[in-house]
Amino acid sequence: MLRARLAERLQDLLLDNDALEDFLRQLSALGAEFATAETGRPVLCSVRLARRRQPIVLAGSSPEALILDSLQDSVSEGPGLEARLAGLAVLVPDTTMDPRWRRYQRAAAQRGNRSILSVTLLADRDATAVFTFSSTSPEAFDDGAVAACGALAVRAAKVMRLAVRLDSAQGLNRDLLQAMRSRTAINLATGILMAQSRCSQSEAFELLSTVSNTRNVKLRVLAEEILRRFDGGAAGTAFSA
Repeated sequence: MLRARLAERLQDLLLDNDALEDFLRQLSALGAEFATAETGRPVLCSVRLARRRQPIVLAGSSPEALILDSLQDSVSEGPGLEARLAGLAVLVPDTTMDPRWRRYQRAAAQRGNRSILSVTLLADRDATAVFTFSSTSPEAFDDGAVAACGALAVRAAKVMRLAVRLDSAQGLNRDLLQAMRSRTAINLATGILMAQSRCSQSEAFELLSTVSNTRNVKLRVLAEEILRRFDGGAAGTAFSA
């Protein structure tokens, strides 16, 4: 039933979540539901998103899924990191028997996670993402489950790519809006100084810049301070204590 409605469910995730973090959290929940149905065993799922010049974002279907994924960062190894580098599915049939990534496997096994499957979700130039599925049962992911989770990743990648692009566009809009607000505040503060000091615009801006450097305060912050004082009636001394 879930397979039949998978495309619709993925589309709903994109439409119903404005924030990227919420989308990723819901995607990890869908991944856990899907893998549980495929394996017939309880499965947790996490999503790891890495973008250029931005912090890594982790989302999980449960707190344990998040802990298991973040363990890789603390020991600098693990199947999720390997899947991201190789662009392939990485299977750990039994964390107590697999010799790879010993520190990670030992920590995962101590927490009761016996089998792990990491699948590349996104492998673009500016963004990479990985699904990581885990189960308390050893050998929970047979060939059929691995193929099914890989197919889920392929279908989810299209929606994931759109979610990342939308978030980038929203971030750009926020930056532009902030820049416009900053420029407006600076222009207004410059106008106040021109009126107070009876100077030109360039002289007022130079004065504003000098005080900004002297106080080691951003130009925007200083301009907003002047505007607050002006609105409060202290227009006579813009830089008074």
